[in-house]
Amino acid sequence: MREAMLYEKLNDKKVRCSLCGRRCLISEDETGFCLVRKNKGGVLYSLVYGKVISACVDPIEKKPLYHFNPGSSVLSIATVGCNFRCQFCDNWMISQEKKISGHNFPPEAVVTAARDNGCQGISYTYTEPTIFFEYAYDTAKLAHQVGFFNTFVTNGYMSPEAVKTIAPYLDAVTVDFKGGGDPDFYRAFSSVPSVDPIFEALKEMKRNGIHIEITNLVVPKEGDSIEQIRKLATWIKDNLGEDTPFHLLRFHPDYKMTTTPSTPIETLEKAYAAAKSIGLNYVFIGNIPGHPAENTYCPECNTLLIKRHGFEIAKWNLTRNLHCPVCDKEIPIKGKLHASGYAYPFSLF
Repeated sequence: MREAMLYEKLNDKKVRCSLCGRRCLISEDETGFCLVRKNKGGVLYSLVYGKVISACVDPIEKKPLYHFNPGSSVLSIATVGCNFRCQFCDNWMISQEKKISGHNFPPEAVVTAARDNGCQGISYTYTEPTIFFEYAYDTAKLAHQVGFFNTFVTNGYMSPEAVKTIAPYLDAVTVDFKGGGDPDFYRAFSSVPSVDPIFEALKEMKRNGIHIEITNLVVPKEGDSIEQIRKLATWIKDNLGEDTPFHLLRFHPDYKMTTTPSTPIETLEKAYAAAKSIGLNYVFIGNIPGHPAENTYCPECNTLLIKRHGFEIAKWNLTRNLHCPVCDKEIPIKGKLHASGYAYPFSLF
């Protein structure tokens, strides 16, 4: 165990966790909603510090991060636990696990494994990195010291305090929306009382210069409103900028929603057109390998710049200074192209 960061001690040995948007009030011997932060004697502890349930080497494109160090390899790590209860979670076996389990994998070992496996960065992912914040923070700090980058794949339900604390060591985030950010969808399918903290956290990430890419899971019938996608795209443009990559992801049946069909491609293409009509320059369709909307195109002249197939970069058509080779428009990609010889993904445990 490790004493938690970002909490307040209250009367009667109660504590208030200020790590995520829930801001749980936790009585003695109880855990927060995430099930991995426990009040023992009026002190809040992380129960999952250094306890990795999954560790794999992945391509950065899997996160997905399309405009951040493309082609790079990341060591992806996760502990058990989550602050959401998504009925469609594809990692529910570990995110909803109530038993604290995992391999002993302290921050120093994570950084060493990243180096030994030829990675350029570390990604905190699979479950929700906010709930293993102390572990991620210590690992990210060490990673920066040896020249690695750090990325979160997160539901975005972080407090502004958490964002500001991790920001010096966090280089990029993928913030995963579901159902277009519809508050009713979040309440019904993820047990999230309000989506406001997600937008507050995104603004804080933007203020702190973190590279941001947004995904949105398009869930058939329940969370596929084109109007809601327009609203989310408009918010992204107005608050994060028109160059923010926006990934529209195909839903696949899982967990408690195995009878819900996969998202029709036509629905995704309508969502893509809607987001583009708002004025976002880089909109993508995900989970359909080979679809033309996996690629990056120049927003000025529509030249194909980066051709992808799944997680693989099939063609790179940018100048050395990351401009379009036809019209010379600067393309906002952070980092550089990396070449990898790996067949992805592979697990360390």
